[in-house]
Amino acid sequence: MDQTNLTRRKWLNTMVAGTGLSLTQLSLAAAGVSTEQASAAAGAAQKSTSGRKVELFAHRGASALRPEHTLASYAKAIADGADFIEPDLVSTKDGVLVARHENFLNETTDVALHPEFAARRVTRTIDGMTLNGWFSEDFTLAELKTLRAVERLPKVRPQNTQYDRMFQILTWDEIIDFAAANAATTGKVIGLIPELKHSTYFAAIGLPLEDRFLASIAAHEYTRRCPLVVQSFEVANLKYLRSVLGKRPNIRLMQLVERGRPADVVAAGGDLTFEKMCTPQGLKEMARYADIVAPPTRALIPLLADGRLGQPTALIADAHAAGLLVHTWTFRPENRFLAADFRNDQGEDARHDSGSVAEMRRYIEAGIDGFFSDDSALGRRAIDG
Repeated sequence: MDQTNLTRRKWLNTMVAGTGLSLTQLSLAAAGVSTEQASAAAGAAQKSTSGRKVELFAHRGASALRPEHTLASYAKAIADGADFIEPDLVSTKDGVLVARHENFLNETTDVALHPEFAARRVTRTIDGMTLNGWFSEDFTLAELKTLRAVERLPKVRPQNTQYDRMFQILTWDEIIDFAAANAATTGKVIGLIPELKHSTYFAAIGLPLEDRFLASIAAHEYTRRCPLVVQSFEVANLKYLRSVLGKRPNIRLMQLVERGRPADVVAAGGDLTFEKMCTPQGLKEMARYADIVAPPTRALIPLLADGRLGQPTALIADAHAAGLLVHTWTFRPENRFLAADFRNDQGEDARHDSGSVAEMRRYIEAGIDGFFSDDSALGRRAIDG
């Protein structure tokens, strides 16, 4: 869910203007997780604003502290108090859902160090972005399992590079089992908030994500009961999931928004923009298929010319009026990601924990119902005081 500050600012200006028991079954039994408990956890955020529960989503795990989408990252986030852990899901050549921020493997794996895969380097355009490198859809799961995860932002988070090449790429099924095992260990229900990445692209190459995803959550007892939020920047896939799933007490759908047009709309030649989707009428239409709207932070409280936080836009109130929850992305603890009034003088890549907590609290005060954070311990401090 990254984008450059420049493109964010341009969009924000527009926004301001307008066999026997499975492991999971055993885990649930050991944890005592009932359907009623999971449903209550999933629905807690439906309270009124005055008594609302603010939900904490571990953005690719504790990605400020461990390489993203690894067991270490998810384990750290759970230990630090996250309500949900987030895997971004892409497909392998043999149709297995795996957790990577993108299908582009260069930045988060050691694929470049594997001479046996050198010939698979290609140039490919995905959702309007042209990239040269290696892609998940060109590898079987067995081949991907020979790779290891690395830190995506080594210059910003050099301390995380000590964990480079320690961890395999995880499948979605493995993550479900991991969450269920943690629930069994701690007695706390761990929510899952997967994002389906590049759905239209994967469908076009014969590897559609949605039915595989639906089959996976039906196959695991844990995902039949745990709080589950499914996110996408596209629209058609969420509408399809709603038509199949209907309204279930433990499942919510999240419409991510940014700038421009959703990829499925572009592919279909449509003119619907994210900006139109975030108008009062657009939000009412969104509420027909989604439960949550999730804009970037600066769409809710934009930056002033000096980089400090300004005043909240109408988006939170408009979304609530339409019957939608508002979750936002993404809070990160390094100075370079903070608004100017929450930074310190230790340099762009220095962490500023108290500043990050203070910034998150500003958004909580503005009325958000949940947020993504790269550091769950800080997010928990912001929520719990």
